[in-house]
Amino acid sequence: MLVREVMTEAVVTVRSTDPVRRAVRVLHAADITAAPVLGEDGGLIGIVSEMDLLRGEFERDPRASARTVLGHGARLPLLVEEVMTPEVVSVTPTTDVVELVDLMVGKRIKSLPVVADGRLAGIVSRRDLLAVLARTDEDLRADVRAALREQYPAGPHWEVSVRDGVAELRGHAGDPADRIADLLARTVPGIVRVTHSGP
Repeated sequence: MLVREVMTEAVVTVRSTDPVRRAVRVLHAADITAAPVLGEDGGLIGIVSEMDLLRGEFERDPRASARTVLGHGARLPLLVEEVMTPEVVSVTPTTDVVELVDLMVGKRIKSLPVVADGRLAGIVSRRDLLAVLARTDEDLRADVRAALREQYPAGPHWEVSVRDGVAELRGHAGDPADRIADLLARTVPGIVRVTHSGP
């Protein structure tokens, strides 16, 4: 499965010159955990997360401690460019989802921008991946059958069953048709493995 099959194309973004509070409201209203940051030319120059936006936004409450809190803390950041992460880890629409998951797990990232030809093309999050895995076996079976019919409208035909995201194709049409059928089934978002058995 490729990133383009699971990514969100309608990306919520903020500008580097936006006030921090505006970015907070944007993330909160969209119910997202991070947003790509665009520069003056509309190019991707960073990413800002909930954690970035929380940094420095609160001062100690004197009611929480017996110690007296004197004075004020450091100046609060005013603009997104002051809190964003400029080193952006990104993927392309043709990145394999396995590589995407490795990046997310290894770098503890919840979402990644998708860049094509140097421009922001989408965003992909853990939630997008979970949505694919949450699809029912019945829906997955229907999509596998549709993919096979599209490639082979006049046959050959395979019996398709799906259990917990694992597709089983029963029947043999000979090589290369069986191999192509297996590959087609693997391209269906939510199919995690394909097995092939005899009639």
